[in-house]
Amino acid sequence: MVVPVIDLSKLDGAERAETMAQIANGCEEWGFFQLVNHGIPLELLERVKKVCSDCYRLREAGFKASEPVRTLDALVEAEQRGEAVTPVDYMDWEDIFYIHDGNQWPSDPPAFKETMREYRAELRKLAERVMEAMDENLGLEKGAIQRAFSGDGRHEPFFGTKVSHYPPCPRPDLITGLRAHTDAGGVILLFQDDQVGGLEVLKDGEWTDVQPLAGAIVVNTGDQIEVLSNGRYRSAWHRVLPMRDGNRRSIASFYNPANEATISPAVAGGEAYPKYVFGDYMDVYTKQKFQAKEPRFEAVKAPKSSPAA
Repeated sequence: MVVPVIDLSKLDGAERAETMAQIANGCEEWGFFQLVNHGIPLELLERVKKVCSDCYRLREAGFKASEPVRTLDALVEAEQRGEAVTPVDYMDWEDIFYIHDGNQWPSDPPAFKETMREYRAELRKLAERVMEAMDENLGLEKGAIQRAFSGDGRHEPFFGTKVSHYPPCPRPDLITGLRAHTDAGGVILLFQDDQVGGLEVLKDGEWTDVQPLAGAIVVNTGDQIEVLSNGRYRSAWHRVLPMRDGNRRSIASFYNPANEATISPAVAGGEAYPKYVFGDYMDVYTKQKFQAKEPRFEAVKAPKSSPAA
């Protein structure tokens, strides 16, 4: 099985219907797909790769002194002493930091801020274009998902970027790169390493590689798209395996509802999903990220009114 690869340049031409069908298939059958010819200049993507790799080099010493490294070293030492050891399942072998419009960005390397501002502006436009395609495929009015994320324009949707590196791991059998999970938010756009693999998506009970593809943007749907689509689009479980060789770079951007936005199914059919405030969902998600998603929906469900006595 291969994660779908979609040529987005065909969305505005004679092959529009076929391209829309490919997007629908990616959302319905996978929860993941890759976009090529997406309109983001390849030259900009090369600059993004460079500034993020340069940034990690400045952070590398910190990672080598981090808890995952110390924990793995202790396991290996215990094993060498003849002790039985159990793989770690409560932390990840990754170096991460987040940027968004309201926090402090790295000032070194000097080109980081300007490059990432330019990249995020392009990526935001791409996310909104993808959401409009989802609107159309779901039979919703144009802009429906974006309006839901903004509380009908009253709030600004959250757009954040997670810059991750997964350094070479000497014992990938003893720790995970990133534990299996679904994403809490809306539409996620990933610019992943085009040389070092490791990202997998769960499809029909099997873990499938999200193959590295130069210049591509990987799109996956989060829990809020599952709710808005009333289950037609499922948020997919995914994980990152640690690798012995290669330092995997991963730049994931999240187009999420505003914390104040109320989320509920926009597509008719059944009552499988509740109505709730996204900020309340995030409160639950931060505690249950690596657990089944269904209890998260149950936890934010408003209690039904008791019948009058």
